[in-house]
Amino acid sequence: MKQALIVRHVPREGAAGYLQPIEAAGYAIDRIDVGDPAFAGVDLCSPDLLIMMGGPMGVYEQDLHPWIPIQIAKLADRLERDRPTLGVCLGSQMIAAALGAPVYPGGRMELGFAPVALNADGAASPLRHLDGVPLLHWHSDTFDLPPGTELLASSDVYAHQAFRRGRNILALQFHAEMGEDPRFDDWLTHFWADLDDARQCGIALRRDHDVHGPGAVAAGRAMVGEWLAGIRG
Repeated sequence: MKQALIVRHVPREGAAGYLQPIEAAGYAIDRIDVGDPAFAGVDLCSPDLLIMMGGPMGVYEQDLHPWIPIQIAKLADRLERDRPTLGVCLGSQMIAAALGAPVYPGGRMELGFAPVALNADGAASPLRHLDGVPLLHWHSDTFDLPPGTELLASSDVYAHQAFRRGRNILALQFHAEMGEDPRFDDWLTHFWADLDDARQCGIALRRDHDVHGPGAVAAGRAMVGEWLAGIRG
């Protein structure tokens, strides 16, 4: 059976809605947290599929999080081999950094449910399933588009919302996996300062989650399922 490894930067940010299409594609799923002492010795090249999820830290905060440069170095080796890799939010920023692009604070918190704008390449990619669908955004960092990659989606706040390199590397700044996972309540509790920065009401955001979440997850699952069907091992 094919092996998938999920890297979690904080336990409350897992693959959530993406688990279904990954399992349906025939992958046995393993997980590791970056806080696990074993993480330093993990070979990120060996899994057939690598999924890196989000987290509140910045790629540039390497003094605070010594595992970041370790992960980026291992990831760069994997990407050099064109091994199938999906990055979400912080995971997408990790991919950008491993491909040589700067990652930095964007100066504005993008938080809440809103659709992304697909360009022509995005509309012809698996992201077509997301067209017009409100998705969860929760970040304030951004990155330059890495060389050799293809921009797929933007928003009014940040131009670089999704990119890919070929069929095997996909980076998503937004959270199309979130909308039905009970850990969303943990996000509201633990990331409350972000709500203040974005001038968002937690009650209103919870209501938006209930309204838009199922549609976002359904679109996200369709997107990931199509992407997995097209990767080259």
